[in-house]
Amino acid sequence: MSFLSIADVGPDGLGRLVESSIALKRDPDRYRGVLAGKSVGLFFEKPSLRTWVSSTAAAALLGAHPIPINQQTSGVGTREEPADVARVLDGYLDVLGMRVFEHSLLEELDAHMEAPVVNLLSDWEHPCQAVADMVTIAERRTPAGSSLAYVGDGNNVCHSLMLAGTMAGMEVRVGCPPGYRPDPRVVSRAREWGRVSIFDHPAPAVEGAHAVYTDVWTSMGQEDEAARRLSAFAGFTVDTALMEKAHPDAVFMHCLPAHRGEEVTAEVLESARSVVFHQAENRLHSFAALLLGLLSP
Repeated sequence: MSFLSIADVGPDGLGRLVESSIALKRDPDRYRGVLAGKSVGLFFEKPSLRTWVSSTAAAALLGAHPIPINQQTSGVGTREEPADVARVLDGYLDVLGMRVFEHSLLEELDAHMEAPVVNLLSDWEHPCQAVADMVTIAERRTPAGSSLAYVGDGNNVCHSLMLAGTMAGMEVRVGCPPGYRPDPRVVSRAREWGRVSIFDHPAPAVEGAHAVYTDVWTSMGQEDEAARRLSAFAGFTVDTALMEKAHPDAVFMHCLPAHRGEEVTAEVLESARSVVFHQAENRLHSFAALLLGLLSP
């Protein structure tokens, strides 16, 4: 089974991934080398720090061999048709992780491979990040029925977070300016599992929330929109005043990289409430758990 969307695993599968991630984090030596002999292809169209290092380290921890692939070496869509590249890689790899600009490329390669394809990030979703986010929330032992607030652009991170949050039994509230709301198809899917509310302002989304999440206003590939987005998101910065509207024990979350002074203030990012570097670390454990689920006998 491939992992193109966090919805692919369903609520039970997400729960198992979270439990497996925590177990791996507690006792990594127990799992060291268990995937020896497996080959993990890592195709990156977009630059990366956390995704590249965590996925490579996770594969190495489990004994698998990570193989870097990029646009230049693969020639996908330029020298070769995506379907041909997929069928070639299918003969070499046990799993293929892909960080791409367009989700359609993931879907095209997946359609021509028997080996599972993993979405390491696309313009539609960021499911591996969402697993790490749910691990981070689970570690904080947030009470049942907790609320998760997302403030900012209704982008790929927001999409996966809405799905993962409702699958995990949380109420999800999204605050974003008009014109930057999450795709209604994802909102509808998330509502199959739980309550999702969309607001045009950040305050009602954050009110009483147990976790407050934000992401950059301008994602990679949107640089030509930066000035327009900076204007559109005025008033959506997560600062101390906004965090005070959340639950007293609320945590602040961000998938990184962060632009201090734009989507979040330095004060909040560096505060005791911030768990952003725990999220970053959990990318390693959650990807290792995903590989175990996909490749273990």
